[in-house]
Amino acid sequence: MTDKKPLRVLFCMGINQNFMDAPREEQLDVWAAFGEMWNAIHDMDGVTVIGNMDDDQSMVGPSSGYPWTTYLMADVADYDTVVACCNLFRSTAVGATPYKLWRYAKVEARTGRELIVQRS
Repeated sequence: MTDKKPLRVLFCMGINQNFMDAPREEQLDVWAAFGEMWNAIHDMDGVTVIGNMDDDQSMVGPSSGYPWTTYLMADVADYDTVVACCNLFRSTAVGATPYKLWRYAKVEARTGRELIVQRS
């Protein structure tokens, strides 16, 4: 019997044009929602965050794909947990608006495994 290893996941997150076009107060609500989503990933059972990287100082404007605005790398117990993390974009409310976070930001989860290179 083999031990089931966690998935190594790179959550690639991009801010879109809706955020750029929003009034300042709405942007602040989006930032609060983004923080709620970010913390929910960190606190989710089956997720061990390894690290993150943010391109916000060297990238200006929305991300439609690579390069993304920010990245979060984690070991995740299983695929269903990866989906639950992504679903936070669909379910996290933005202030008093009728919108969810996915109106302003997107996520793509690159899922693989840890690469282990044997030393000779």
